[in-house]
Amino acid sequence: MGQPIFIAGPTASGKSAVALELAQRQDGEIISVDSMQVYRGLNLGTAKPTEAERAAVPHHLIDTLELSETFDAAKFAAEAGQLEGKIERPIFCGGTGLYFQAWLEGLGEAPEGKPGLRAELEELPTEALVAELREKDPETHAAIDPHNRRRLIRAVEVIRLTGKPFSQQRAEWTGQAPENFFLLEREREDLHTRIDERVGAMFAAGLVAETCSLRSALEVNAVAAQALGYRQVIEHLQGERDLPNTVALVKSRTWKFARRQMTWFRKMKGTISLAVASDEQPEATARRIIEQLK
Repeated sequence: MGQPIFIAGPTASGKSAVALELAQRQDGEIISVDSMQVYRGLNLGTAKPTEAERAAVPHHLIDTLELSETFDAAKFAAEAGQLEGKIERPIFCGGTGLYFQAWLEGLGEAPEGKPGLRAELEELPTEALVAELREKDPETHAAIDPHNRRRLIRAVEVIRLTGKPFSQQRAEWTGQAPENFFLLEREREDLHTRIDERVGAMFAAGLVAETCSLRSALEVNAVAAQALGYRQVIEHLQGERDLPNTVALVKSRTWKFARRQMTWFRKMKGTISLAVASDEQPEATARRIIEQLK
């Protein structure tokens, strides 16, 4: 078996295209490190690889679950472990930092929720949850999406149950990258432009229609319902804002998400940072990675 290759970076940094080129040159197979691409139907909003791309190179952990099912970091680590032993040259590609952590170092145990406490927290306004998290666990507060009520509630729930910060409920994260861990980085303006173009293309391709077709299923899956793009489109369909403002909001939220991803990955020690120019093609980046492989 060949050494695994890891390609990480923020959304719209070009990871998937580079991984595809690399897999073709290295006879590899791609393992998606993405918390939303596992769900069937979430295509446009997750920038899922096309059928042609998946026909060219085997992809794993994409379209493996229905929206009625659940998936988390622990399940990802278990499935990735099974896959790696069957693949000659695995290429882990994605931007879900917690999944990389689960695979590389494992996750600690957090307490099971209590229905009474959970119901109490669900009644609290988002502002109150954010304030409590800021006071009791600044580290998680700095990293969490303040608009993701599911994660906010879980973090505060763990703090109340244990008396300890949510950030301490996981295995100690050393932040040490393994061999062949490549981090794609772009200039701020370039990444911002790519995000705006990607979001615009998603809406032009039919993100609203896709969300409409999935709406009932999304509303029963608390995890998938938080996916960027889908959540804001559902709010649009509920009359909270018009379409132009919805597009603008998705662009803004995606940029904030990308910044959190960059912060997470930059904490890792030993990554091979690749500065990707705005005019650099994926095949050129793939060639640079091959030159540096150990």
